[in-house]
Amino acid sequence: MQVLVLTKNEIEQLISMNEVMQAVEVAFKEKGLGFAQMPPKIYLSYSKYNGDLRAMPSYLERLNISAVKVVNSHSENPSKYNLPSVMATIVLIDPQNGAPLAIMDGTWITAMRTGAAGGLAAKYLARKGSKKVGLVGAGAQAKTQLLALMTLYGKLDLVKVWSRTRELRENFVYEARMTYKDLSQIIAVENIEDATKEVDILVTTTPSRTPLVFDKWISEGTHINCIGADAPGKEELDPNILKRAKIVVDDWEQASHSGEINVPLSQGIISKNDIWGDICEIAAGLKHGRTSESEITVFTSTGLAIQDAVTAKLAYDKALSKKIGQTIEMF
Repeated sequence: MQVLVLTKNEIEQLISMNEVMQAVEVAFKEKGLGFAQMPPKIYLSYSKYNGDLRAMPSYLERLNISAVKVVNSHSENPSKYNLPSVMATIVLIDPQNGAPLAIMDGTWITAMRTGAAGGLAAKYLARKGSKKVGLVGAGAQAKTQLLALMTLYGKLDLVKVWSRTRELRENFVYEARMTYKDLSQIIAVENIEDATKEVDILVTTTPSRTPLVFDKWISEGTHINCIGADAPGKEELDPNILKRAKIVVDDWEQASHSGEINVPLSQGIISKNDIWGDICEIAAGLKHGRTSESEITVFTSTGLAIQDAVTAKLAYDKALSKKIGQTIEMF
């Protein structure tokens, strides 16, 4: 049988953020309504290499889409091996017979679908007309988070960027200025506090295991997308922020194990009763998102396998229509 193989460069040509956000929103709704099978991620820990590997299967029953992703997280890869800290491979499956339809690079898909989730969280949880954004972290994921917010809002008045190194944040600012003509102002800031103050939306994308963003810096009405905490022990926020906030997860089992809430939960600072709900329930209309201008909202993203599945299917369908990629004989 013929199996389509797609590279990262090919996938970058095939999918746009607007399309991915639409696909991920549909996937969220399907899961919220109970039409998705998605066991929690399975982890392998490579502790001596400061990394891990995750397996992520899913099946969207009504959409007839199924996939399995294998993805790593090695924060030292860029400096040690000149490799991305996150790399992924996705196998798209035909649910009717279990045969592989495609094998594709999942690195760009992971970045795009995670950015899309942040954009959708802002749609449901940020104040309407949000125009000021703070970014804590300036790596690959910060780029697609900004792309999603620009796709959602069309124009932003101010973006403030912090990262541990001056070179990284200044490069981020330069690239963003070249990319977005509807971005009025983007600046690199010297400390995290400056990135967090007087913004409508704050996005954290670091691999930190100690809080970086503190309660006293967060104003009423702020929405926070927590993207970096995606493994046990990781956290970016002062737990006191969570105690003030409406907390929305992407999936309870994953978030309680490895999302922004995992450490304060394990320490008894917050409990399951403090979690408002998940983004899938909100997308499906089963729960409200933001209900006032003053509430602080927090979205804790761990990344759902269904996001990968629908984005992989999007890339696959477009590749077939455009005759992009190579086919191989598997059996």
